[in-house]
Amino acid sequence: MTLPSPAWWRTLLVTLPAVVVLTVAAGVAALATTLFDRSGHAAHRLAQWWGRGVLAAAAVRVRVRGLDALVPGATYVFVANHQSLYDIPVLFGSIPYQIRIIAKQSLGPIPFVGWHLRRAGHILVDRAHPDREGILRRWRGLVGEGLSLIIFPEGTRSADGTVRRFKSGSFTLALQAGLPVVPLSIAGTRHVMRKGEFTVRPGVVSLVVHPPIETRGRAAEPGIEDVRAFAAEVRAIVAGGVEALERAGTA
Repeated sequence: MTLPSPAWWRTLLVTLPAVVVLTVAAGVAALATTLFDRSGHAAHRLAQWWGRGVLAAAAVRVRVRGLDALVPGATYVFVANHQSLYDIPVLFGSIPYQIRIIAKQSLGPIPFVGWHLRRAGHILVDRAHPDREGILRRWRGLVGEGLSLIIFPEGTRSADGTVRRFKSGSFTLALQAGLPVVPLSIAGTRHVMRKGEFTVRPGVVSLVVHPPIETRGRAAEPGIEDVRAFAAEVRAIVAGGVEALERAGTA
């Protein structure tokens, strides 16, 4: 019989209990803040604290490069590759903006996590029957409030780290609204928590924030080919960053 690895035992005895406590504490506090702060700003500040705490509990360090290219207080659409469940705490803990994500609807009923997502203004989507007009309407509302957005246009996690084709639908609003798009390259999270596994492993994650891509003037009324071409352009930047990190051994 093969004995569980030390990382498995650490996950069971240290990381998992710490994550549960942090999630419950941050979730309860975030729900309380929505009683007087309907914008969700205070709830997201707690989510940033939660992200850093989850990473600390797992002994995961994050190296961030490129934040100095962003304008403080600006509104962006952040576009990231997706390797692991740990991408969320990495981004929440590392991006110093009021950000909201588009997440799958099945997270909604999960205690504390789903409650926070709903009350803090994140967008939950039924992937089997997506209401595209409704999503865009919600998205425009968030942008109108000066909130930045994070999307994972691959649609699912990549087990081997390869950046898959970007679905084009998420790029429509950025072009229509003229919002700058910021490509993000995440490398290393797939080693921290592999898709379909329970074990969380300590390690180093790299996050590269690429310079914003201006969308104003690209297409006043973007057609499907404009959107697809733009999605492919952003994917090439994200994938290039991931590949460079992998080659350099910094992931």
